[in-house]
Amino acid sequence: MNADAAPHGNPDLTRNQALVFSALEGADGPLSAYTILDQLRDDGLRAPLQIYRALDKLVAYGLVHRVESLNAFVACNHPTGADVGDTHGAAAFAICERCDSVAEFTERDVADQLRSRAKAEGFEPHSTVIELRGLCESCRTA
Repeated sequence: MNADAAPHGNPDLTRNQALVFSALEGADGPLSAYTILDQLRDDGLRAPLQIYRALDKLVAYGLVHRVESLNAFVACNHPTGADVGDTHGAAAFAICERCDSVAEFTERDVADQLRSRAKAEGFEPHSTVIELRGLCESCRTA
């Protein structure tokens, strides 16, 4: 199957896409493109453009999210085949300002309300990223 036509949840990833996705899946938190590049140099990835192309496709497939305020990327935490509907375009992240942990969550009601409001305004959103910043439970109690 052509990677450009890959369906969400079961794409045939290129070698570079698979390497980048694996790096993100194994990470403890969000990674910048340059951090990914540094981790994958021994695998033959040498240019930032290689990472950015792979990330663009992984985001398009819904396998990876960009955390805008951190200029970093995280693997989507929805299991393959999860009943999340069309919520991959409306990701929300809770970002700890002390330890930099990032928790992803998706609420179908919130995503539906945002899409409904946008439609009422004649706006067609392509993606929605909500970022909540504060302290995680571990950092609050420390």
